[in-house]
Amino acid sequence: MNIPSELKYTKDHEWVRVENGVATIGITDFAQGELGDIVYVDVDTLDEELEAEEVFGSVEAVKTVSDLFMPLSGEVIEFNEALEDEPELVNSDPYAKGWMIKVKLSDDSQVTDLLSAEEYQELVKG
Repeated sequence: MNIPSELKYTKDHEWVRVENGVATIGITDFAQGELGDIVYVDVDTLDEELEAEEVFGSVEAVKTVSDLFMPLSGEVIEFNEALEDEPELVNSDPYAKGWMIKVKLSDDSQVTDLLSAEEYQELVKG
């Protein structure tokens, strides 16, 4: 299982990369593996201001649909449009080409509440 050490994580299996007040967010390798083949990514919150833990969209796999939760508060400023034609990028490259949204953070200090790679690994081990 791939858990890059430079990223932050949530208990809901989202990953976060923060650069210059903007967070790139996707789902983890563990999450995509649990969901199976992803067939659709739905994000209808573009240009909306959302609080941490609010739903920003959903991901549909062959066997289930799962909500996606905001790890941090902020405005959704970008959606990865490549996922409209190739939702399977979430399966094949969850930490790079399979990213989902970019968020302009409203409170940088929330980043400290996220899990480190080590903490996330402990969570998924159970």
